[in-house]
Amino acid sequence: MRLSTVILPIHRWAEGQQTWRRAEDLGFHAGYTYDHLSWRTFRDGPWFGAIPTLTAAATATTKLRLGTMVTSPNFRHPVTLAKELISLDDVSGGRVTLGIGAGGTGFDATALGQEPWTPRERADRFAEFTALLDRLLTEDAVSHEGVFYSADEARNIPGCVQRPRLPFAVAATGPRGLRLAARYGQAWVTTGDPKLYEAGTPEQSAEALRDQLGRLGAACAEAGRDAADLDRILLTGFTPERTGPLQSVDAFVDFAGRHQELGFTELVVHWPIPDSDFAADQAVFEKIATEAPAQLGYGGQA
Repeated sequence: MRLSTVILPIHRWAEGQQTWRRAEDLGFHAGYTYDHLSWRTFRDGPWFGAIPTLTAAATATTKLRLGTMVTSPNFRHPVTLAKELISLDDVSGGRVTLGIGAGGTGFDATALGQEPWTPRERADRFAEFTALLDRLLTEDAVSHEGVFYSADEARNIPGCVQRPRLPFAVAATGPRGLRLAARYGQAWVTTGDPKLYEAGTPEQSAEALRDQLGRLGAACAEAGRDAADLDRILLTGFTPERTGPLQSVDAFVDFAGRHQELGFTELVVHWPIPDSDFAADQAVFEKIATEAPAQLGYGGQA
């Protein structure tokens, strides 16, 4: 099982770059950041752009994979996003994973002045967005006239360093999103069942995740793919155990081992942020990063 981290873009780069370098030194497989314009309790504080942050991180590291967790259509267009992604993939030497999802409500979902989208419209947009982005990242020139997104001879030469394109990690739990993961994803992302966050039990969460994994398998079978070909990523911190697994190495290994048995191949933990939902002891966090992966059968960043 791989261990990765999410580093929220809340610090000026003079300070933030030290965190990204430290994440690489600790041996994390990947460092992700949220692709939002603002988010939750951080809404009225510093918050920087995901793609510029990841580009800077690419120049500050050499081995750490980099990615969004996750990008959505809320304020992105496939044509401009594709150009930014091939540039980021180039700067990083082919170390980028695009986490991509349908987006949600609140926070920055209406930042461009649009009316809130219904769940169905978010799903419709996500499907068209993902399909067009796949073409833009694999073809030299793309023209497309869609319901929500269009492209007119949009060029992306020379394309991604990674071939045929950089990998997609598709965040989804509903049937339409899971079908997108099965068709376009090289990985699948979940945070668990949000209904269980406040009052659920670890056992209920495990059952919900087992069900999600089963439905992913069914979607892959329908698409003619083996679900084992997809990495299965759990973004932690949103299950009933919350930050409990970060209390000690033993607690984390127990948590990670149970989810490894369910079928997850990568766990993502939030870099500690004092006085927030992601508060954790930094020394314990770093001990987990250096000691837990070996106990879980993972030996390095490659």
